Amino acid sequence: MIEVDNLKREFEIWFEQAKFDLKAAKDSLKSANYEWSCFQAQQAAEKALKGFLYLKGEDIILTHSIFKLIKKCMVFDKKFKEIEQCRELDKYYIPTRYANGLPDVIPHEFYTKEDATICVKYAETVISTLERIVNI
Repeated sequence: MIEVDNLKREFEIWFEQAKFDLKAAKDSLKSANYEWSCFQAQQAAEKALKGFLYLKGEDIILTHSIFKLIKKCMVFDKKFKEIEQCRELDKYYIPTRYANGLPDVIPHEFYTKEDATICVKYAETVISTLERIVNI
């Protein structure tokens, strides 16, 4: 019984942080820090999905890939198939943060409001799907 409680608590920790990361992504979007909004949205989705996997008993998760995390989550619940398009967030993990991550332009000049808006929507989709699946 304690193990189940620990799994639930681990999920809660990761999922709560995911929601704060989503809030940060929205704040960055409002302040026109689009590169950070994209990255924070990716982080929100990653942490939410990892939380679900911890809840299901996974103990070592060595990826940052939304694509791979969704695939792992589908092993436990086929509803994750509905959010496969959120794998697009993988494109925002590295180049949004590094000055040399894009050719001839820094991330702040490259990413747009439209990019950030789409990323936030993907993160919202991941989080709302998890809320439905886990009954939060």
